[in-house]
Amino acid sequence: MGSSSRLFVCFLLWGSLELCNPQPVWHDESQHLMPSKPPAVMVECQEAQLVVTVSKDLFGTGKLIRPADLTLGPDNCEPLVSLDTDTVVRFEVGLHACGNSVQVTDDALVYSTFLFHNPRPVGNLSILRTNRAEVPIECRYPRQGNVSSWAILPTWVPFRTTMFSEEKLVFSLRLMEENWSAEKTTPTFQLGDRAHLQAQVHTGSHVPLRVFVDHCVATLTPDWSTSPYHTIVDFHGCLVDGLTDASSAFKTPRPRPETLQFTVDVFHFANDSRNTIYITCHLKVTPVDRVPDQISKACSFSKSSSRWSPVEGPVDICRCCNEGRCGVSGRSRRLTHREGQSVPRSRRHVTEEADVTVGPLIFLGKTSDHGVEGSTSSPPSVMLGLGLATVVSLTLATIVLGFTGRRRAASHPVCPASASQ
Repeated sequence: MGSSSRLFVCFLLWGSLELCNPQPVWHDESQHLMPSKPPAVMVECQEAQLVVTVSKDLFGTGKLIRPADLTLGPDNCEPLVSLDTDTVVRFEVGLHACGNSVQVTDDALVYSTFLFHNPRPVGNLSILRTNRAEVPIECRYPRQGNVSSWAILPTWVPFRTTMFSEEKLVFSLRLMEENWSAEKTTPTFQLGDRAHLQAQVHTGSHVPLRVFVDHCVATLTPDWSTSPYHTIVDFHGCLVDGLTDASSAFKTPRPRPETLQFTVDVFHFANDSRNTIYITCHLKVTPVDRVPDQISKACSFSKSSSRWSPVEGPVDICRCCNEGRCGVSGRSRRLTHREGQSVPRSRRHVTEEADVTVGPLIFLGKTSDHGVEGSTSSPPSVMLGLGLATVVSLTLATIVLGFTGRRRAASHPVCPASASQ
């Protein structure tokens, strides 16, 4: 697999934006930036396994966590047995163990998983003093190159050359930083943020091409055919998500013909507790000298002018976005929940289109979480109020009945004659 890759760990707390990276402090004597303390979670990406080291002072508060509350991956792998005197907890698992997922990009193999901290009450107590947390963990291994011994010089054509000669077009969809300068290092967002997405095609030795986003859909899982779903781009390049209360739009102008950038206002699905989504887009290319048309276009809706406008090409190619019928058939050759799975494409043939998925996008501090907390706290308050009202009502009734009885006794005295009878 090659040498160990650099770790990628972002420490997430529910409703918090704190990162588990060491914060630099200024050293007065040496005038250098020095780390104040090591990170709470460290990952070593080895050739066939990943090693995760977790500080027992996970939250940096001095309150040590219990190793039994830590698990790794969807399969809930347990840590290695550690002594009570140890200050860290270690996991050593294979790259394909614990339910780890693998994603193949154009330049790397990406193994990803989660470290879970799920505290449980101690003994007969029903309280917790630490928070539940998830730590996304990612290891990247470069795949464009040869794996061979230093002592042997290869006499064959390198794999990278072979791959690009047989599969000339490589499509990609990435999350980018806000300034578009680099790929986003952490997939976390707050509701109200914007996701910056970049679609790209690597042409190799192919003629110059222009890439288009034909259709995009957001789902809760990597399977785009599941429900619920939300359509972001439709009708051969109409960014329909910008028609609602969002400001989603394509970036104008393009940085290069083979690259198309666009923003999507972050959202989550109502009535669902999951805080992750996946975005799957159908990408396609045309020759760079071909004028964009209704089938191959990138159109955004401007609320200020109430008009559609293209990234390039004639303005009238976006008029069909209002009608929802673009091209001869009036429908995108796209992902669809009604037509079933798309036609599989061979990895060893040149293709002019592909389906690419990015995710998961992780959202922090969902407003629905606060609504749930409010709803769970209201019943005890209502019951307490009803109980107090009942006690007060009974007390007043007793006082009134006692006072009325005394007045009746005083107004109707008992005669001695009747008493003798």
